[in-house]
Amino acid sequence: MIEVLFGESEAGAMKAAKSTVIIGKTDGPTAVWIAGKKKIPEKEMASRISEKQNTGWIPGTAEEVVCLAFMLDIGDIREAADSRYRRELIYSLYAQGQWETDPETDAELKRAADAYINERTRLENYLKDGETVRIWYSDAPYSRCGLYSLCTMLQKYENKVCAVKLPEYNICPDSIVCRQNWGEVAAEEFAAFLHYEKELTQKEIRMYAAFWKKLAEDNSPLRAVVNGRVVGVPEDFYDFPIWEKLTKEPIVEARLIGDILGSYQIGVGDWWYARRIEHFIRQGKITVVRDSVSKYKRLICMAG
Repeated sequence: MIEVLFGESEAGAMKAAKSTVIIGKTDGPTAVWIAGKKKIPEKEMASRISEKQNTGWIPGTAEEVVCLAFMLDIGDIREAADSRYRRELIYSLYAQGQWETDPETDAELKRAADAYINERTRLENYLKDGETVRIWYSDAPYSRCGLYSLCTMLQKYENKVCAVKLPEYNICPDSIVCRQNWGEVAAEEFAAFLHYEKELTQKEIRMYAAFWKKLAEDNSPLRAVVNGRVVGVPEDFYDFPIWEKLTKEPIVEARLIGDILGSYQIGVGDWWYARRIEHFIRQGKITVVRDSVSKYKRLICMAG
């Protein structure tokens, strides 16, 4: 089973979920974690772990995880995912200038888009081999856009395709847990969501592909989930939290962004707000009180 996810952190967690097994001994609960073995734990040991964690893990290996983190909710989507435009956009969002003193990390960030292109090629090879695909998506704009875009590829194949949508919330013994995306799910928790899995029909795949075609024709600067639908929106769509949180009292940029993300769970990451803050600094609407090579460490306030 090939697992497809649309974000770096969630793909990393899934790789851990798919590469971990339990080996138990007969002389007691002396279990150890071993990575990279395609082996399902013994039923007795699995039940013991599940009782403790209320979860399990997913059979397979980390090699069966494909990450397509193209950030397709942002920017021009008439340009191909492997275009120079998309490569530079991904780099600019990841980098934000805070890595300027670290050439090794900067070089790694520049290679990020190439890695996703290779992942897409790897997925196509799996599809040609007839592999079953399972898509993990959420209502976060990048994830829904990833699903719709992927369906333009899947409609050319007859492989079995399943999908697991992240629920709005989960009821736990002592609380209700709300999550925005799969990046907030720990590796050992993924298996607990498998009962949400459903097979996508060819009609559904064609429908999602048609949604993507319509979004590409619109080609707005951003895409957002509004009333349950993905729609094109202007570039300033997510700006309102900046002006609600920012005052004339200086604040560290990272703190401001953290306050925004904590108060407004609307499916965009810190990198987007860092980009918009930089835009407003250039416009003179935000003042840098104390500068830093790392933009996230700058002290900023509302201008005027």
